[in-house]
Amino acid sequence: MSTALEQSPNSALATGRFGQRRYLIRKKFFKLFGDAFHIYDDAGNVVFYSKMKAFKLKEDLRVFSSEEMNEEVLSIKARGILDIGATYDVTDSATGQKVGALRRKGLKSILRDEWLILDVNDREVGTIQEDSMVLALVRRLLTNLVPQTFQGKVGETPVFTFRQRFNPIIQKVELDFSLDRGGALDRRLGIAAAVLLCAIEGRQQG
Repeated sequence: MSTALEQSPNSALATGRFGQRRYLIRKKFFKLFGDAFHIYDDAGNVVFYSKMKAFKLKEDLRVFSSEEMNEEVLSIKARGILDIGATYDVTDSATGQKVGALRRKGLKSILRDEWLILDVNDREVGTIQEDSMVLALVRRLLTNLVPQTFQGKVGETPVFTFRQRFNPIIQKVELDFSLDRGGALDRRLGIAAAVLLCAIEGRQQG
């Protein structure tokens, strides 16, 4: 398995809004069309705002630097229409360059959610998987009563955890990159993965 996503620890992505170790993602309440999420740093500052465009045949999410949506930082677009095994291209909106892609393993995800992390050439470099088969099956029966937990890996190395807080009304998720001390995962792809998990997998928790 390739690890082409590795970046230098001195990269500009290792600082600023993409350089935080932990984030809190909170779904916006009373959103009439589409989904929207605020993403906070440890100090409680909004560092990203994500919005899914409504009434799109192909799912289309955008990540901005604030709720004013004056600066788009990431684009996350599905390649296909209503595909349970969809692939989502992640693009840096400032440069127009593709960062990588995320592919949902559709049939496997019926029982236990699983995603592939792909590099810019669609080579598999990592995985994102729900914590256990038993809990996954329980969640499908009890919906939001059992919060979801995922672990992301590059190769066999854990790089982030995604833990949903128990809250039957408002979706809140803790995203933790503390395991990724060597910078194996491009944080832009990690943020995009978390937004997708909230928007796509979070529907079964609502």
